[in-house]
Amino acid sequence: MNFELPFIPERAATPRDCGLTMVMDKGLSVRETEDFISASSPLTDLVKLGFGSSYVTRNLETKLRLYQEAGLRCYFGGTLFEAFIARDMFDDYRKLLDKYQLDLCEVSDGSISIRHDRKLAYIEKLAKDYTVLSEVGSKEEGIIISPGKWVKMMSTEIEAGSWKVIAEGRESGSVGIFRPNGKVHTMLVNKIIARVAPESILWEAPKKNQQVWFIKLFGANVNLGNIAPNEVIPLESLRLGLRGDTFFDFLPENMVSKTKPV
Repeated sequence: MNFELPFIPERAATPRDCGLTMVMDKGLSVRETEDFISASSPLTDLVKLGFGSSYVTRNLETKLRLYQEAGLRCYFGGTLFEAFIARDMFDDYRKLLDKYQLDLCEVSDGSISIRHDRKLAYIEKLAKDYTVLSEVGSKEEGIIISPGKWVKMMSTEIEAGSWKVIAEGRESGSVGIFRPNGKVHTMLVNKIIARVAPESILWEAPKKNQQVWFIKLFGANVNLGNIAPNEVIPLESLRLGLRGDTFFDFLPENMVSKTKPV
């Protein structure tokens, strides 16, 4: 950090297993990628090339090399995995990961229907050679998954080899663990964390109010994803109590009582 300031929550050191920030790259140019790395790479852990955008992204190899040289782990969005599965091209998907030297991949079923036992089999196969993120939750509004089913799917996917399970929120932050208005399904989250270790979950939270909610519940080292490239520094400021929304969360009580407006 640039200077000393007491009462700042401790952040896990990189490479880290908790407190992850996953950025969603929806089509940055090479120059924008270089600028992003210059400004935010020390605060970023994972970069997802959103949905199937890697198919049309120019200079893909150059971008991936830049990220990898900066120490950032990249992966293709789960929708691309589903596009290969829908075409019965699982082996081709593995070859694609190897072609671009990716050690991280996402297994999801948010756009297509995959029997859960089959999804678990994909996770088990991929986990032998790659680090697997698996996503739970539908991308479609109005599709309700019971809390019990969320818990079962998350638990079995972790057992199958997933490093983290992603709680679906989409880039809009309006499906999955969120209501259409963007507010968190509080009861759903509480039921999930009663059975699944929070450190094993990466919560997609693209909106500031959602990020604040999770930081207040879990603290500075909660795993958050689908963060826009220009929102990494603002998010880190939230994590450290350096924005108004979390300003008093990490200060000693005596300081809070003296300085918090009433």
